[in-house]
Amino acid sequence: MTAEERFEAFEKAKANLPDRAPRPEGELELLEKVWAKPRGWRVLTVVNNDYVGSWYVGAALLFFVLAGILALLIRLQLAMPLNEFMGQETYNQVFTMHGTIMMFLFAVPAVEAAGVLLLPQMFAARDLPFPRLSAFAFWAYLIGGLVFFTSLFWGVAPDGGWFMYPPHTSYVFSPDSNQDWWLLGIGFIEISAIAGAIEIVVGTLKTRSPGMTLDKLPVFGWAMLVFAAMIIVGFPAVILSTILLELERAFHWPFFIAGQGGDPLLWQHLFWFFGHPEVYIIFLPAAGLMSMIIPVVARTSLVGYRLVVFALIATGFIAFGVWAHHMFATGIPDISVSFFSAASMAVSIPAGVQVFAWIGTLMAAKKIEFNVPALFSIGAIVIFVIGGLTGVMVAMVPFDWQAHDSYFVVAHLHYVLIGGMVFPLFAAIYYWTPMVSVNALSEKRGKWAFWLMFAGMNLTFMIMHWTGMMGMPRRVYTYLPEQGLGTVNLIATVGAFVFAAGIAIVMLDLIQKFRFGEPPAGNVYGGGTLEWLPQGDYAARSMPVVDSLEPLWDHPELAEESDKGQWFLPDSPTGRRETIVTSPVYAVPQYMVTIPGPSEWHLFAAIGTAGFFLALTVKLLSLAAVFAILAVYSVWRWMWELEGEPGPDIAIGGGMKIPRYVSGPMNHGVWAAWVLVTVLGMIFACSIFAWFFLWGRQPGFWPPAGLLPPTTDGLLASGALYLASGFAVWRATASLPAKGESAVRYALWQGGALVLLAAAFAVELISRWHISPSANAYGAMVYLYSFLNGEVIAMLAIYAAFNIAAFWKGRMDRERRVGQECLQILWLFLVAQALIGFVIVGGFKVLA
Repeated sequence: MTAEERFEAFEKAKANLPDRAPRPEGELELLEKVWAKPRGWRVLTVVNNDYVGSWYVGAALLFFVLAGILALLIRLQLAMPLNEFMGQETYNQVFTMHGTIMMFLFAVPAVEAAGVLLLPQMFAARDLPFPRLSAFAFWAYLIGGLVFFTSLFWGVAPDGGWFMYPPHTSYVFSPDSNQDWWLLGIGFIEISAIAGAIEIVVGTLKTRSPGMTLDKLPVFGWAMLVFAAMIIVGFPAVILSTILLELERAFHWPFFIAGQGGDPLLWQHLFWFFGHPEVYIIFLPAAGLMSMIIPVVARTSLVGYRLVVFALIATGFIAFGVWAHHMFATGIPDISVSFFSAASMAVSIPAGVQVFAWIGTLMAAKKIEFNVPALFSIGAIVIFVIGGLTGVMVAMVPFDWQAHDSYFVVAHLHYVLIGGMVFPLFAAIYYWTPMVSVNALSEKRGKWAFWLMFAGMNLTFMIMHWTGMMGMPRRVYTYLPEQGLGTVNLIATVGAFVFAAGIAIVMLDLIQKFRFGEPPAGNVYGGGTLEWLPQGDYAARSMPVVDSLEPLWDHPELAEESDKGQWFLPDSPTGRRETIVTSPVYAVPQYMVTIPGPSEWHLFAAIGTAGFFLALTVKLLSLAAVFAILAVYSVWRWMWELEGEPGPDIAIGGGMKIPRYVSGPMNHGVWAAWVLVTVLGMIFACSIFAWFFLWGRQPGFWPPAGLLPPTTDGLLASGALYLASGFAVWRATASLPAKGESAVRYALWQGGALVLLAAAFAVELISRWHISPSANAYGAMVYLYSFLNGEVIAMLAIYAAFNIAAFWKGRMDRERRVGQECLQILWLFLVAQALIGFVIVGGFKVLA
């Protein structure tokens, strides 16, 4: 069926809906049975987004509380001059862990968790398309994060700051394992963030309710889409930087050691290419939450919806031009300073558009309900605006030179993050808890919590601007009495405990009131979007056609119609978990996707992944190998259950039928493969930046005198073998037989592709065998390209072996070929990466 035919069928189906005929008996019972969560200990295997999303938010709040306790310890140490509450070494560990947990284990996971929890409900979808991927991301994050936090109790916590600047964190100055624990913790966030971004991009573009065109997408959906795109573009930089630092620490490859051709500033460029956009990665989803809550508080539609969407996209774009905002004092060229200063000021414009839209919406209200979500939302606007104003100040280079590395910057950062993320998150907790809990949270307690948090936050951080201008540098564990800083620091410490008291009230309220169960408390605040449809474990009973931004306000009967099954997909036509995949722009139904249910394999995969990284950190290589086998086997078993079954088209309502399986560009798995390729491509692009940055900084090491580059013949031979392997895997995909046909051609092509790939990698290593990666940065960079190729090759080998096994067992053929198509996409990317790397490494002789 062509796109035009699907659109015509959809238009005819809409004319027949809502369906007023009574639903068949037993239909709802089957739906409830199919989507029921496991009981007992097997509840840990649940993959329903409402449960996983709630756990995810809860875990993020746990890390927020733990990091907050560390912040109180920091404030106690700084409450008076020459305090001996903590020693310098302990303070450095506590300070590093506070920043790392807040930025990496709370802020990013919390907003990603909100997406997992809310997006399917806002789209009236049964679930996101890869629920086990979300569950895996959660368990890997929780296990890894808790293990990382316990490093404090064994004296091995990282102490290099949450930004981990080399060369201090290199093996030269930090030979112990403390910094390796930081790399461990960040590794889990990288895994969970990328997994969540894949889920969010594909889910937002492919599993919306029919008719929910992009111009009817809730603002939070747009915010999460931009958020996920920023993760895909920004996180690869920090992934590469952590790879470089770990290779330097483990194998002494000198990427950041100036005496061997490296440069510590390379870390800052890579880290802040992620680190400053991370502020907006955190802010944009929170802003999306605000844009959903404020219209409900004001009982009117959001003012300037299209401008807000444009502002979200513009913020995501401009944010990547701001990374050297943190490097004005490092001696970068004046032209760079001017550019990044201008970008730092420009990014405030789209943020201002959103703030004015919120204010305009509140002003358009006939009456504002000053409930707890309203208070936290208004408080967020006030605090964020103050943080934005100081942000413009530090974007001015002369001022930044004076305030850099002072407590003024600490105050600015906390105003932006607390106003731009923490207060919106607490507003969202009070607003959306009734969606999943049988009880709403207490309005009385919530108001007490708000005023304590608002007062405590301003008492703590407003005065820090003054502290910074008085000359107090950040990251110091004590100060002298004659500096006159004792009083202001004591006031800040008192404010921190007031702020903590407000948070404690919210945590107590959640512990006492939050309970899973049916029915949930429901639409307590009167929202108009689809997450407030009546919910079960299967989410909404049926998927309505969406024709506005607030469908429940515009069609008050919609909730009852959906709950009676009068719209699309009111049942479980195959007796399994399903949802409708729609077109990315116009949300026209395309096909039915079978969603995997509860399983222990994603949990075991997370345990294996966590154990592998942990064992590597403590250098137990045999144990790491055992956990790696567990992780790979668990992923195999997890994937074994995913491939859908072709069959007759399925009636979804209104007389419309859609396929139960498709392959090719329309398939959501193929979309996920392209997202993963984008991530891998960005890691590779960052490695190219690293190559030319180091060459430009120290050309005398590029290559060092007397060192020959990799052999041209070897590079050409390896490149030819990579090309041949890509051709072989393409032929393998093309030669997939129909059911019952001979498998010889496929087996030969796929097996040949693996042999050619192994030979290509072997020749690649031989071509550079005379170069030592630990002697200088040039050699380290040459081998970095082989390391990146080797990582993808290992992944492809596992995936290809899986496909061969699936084919052998009759689970893959010409019709069911999505697994092979995804393998081909990744394989051809590897070929392109290897060839570009060879051009850079081999052609560099000409450039040099």
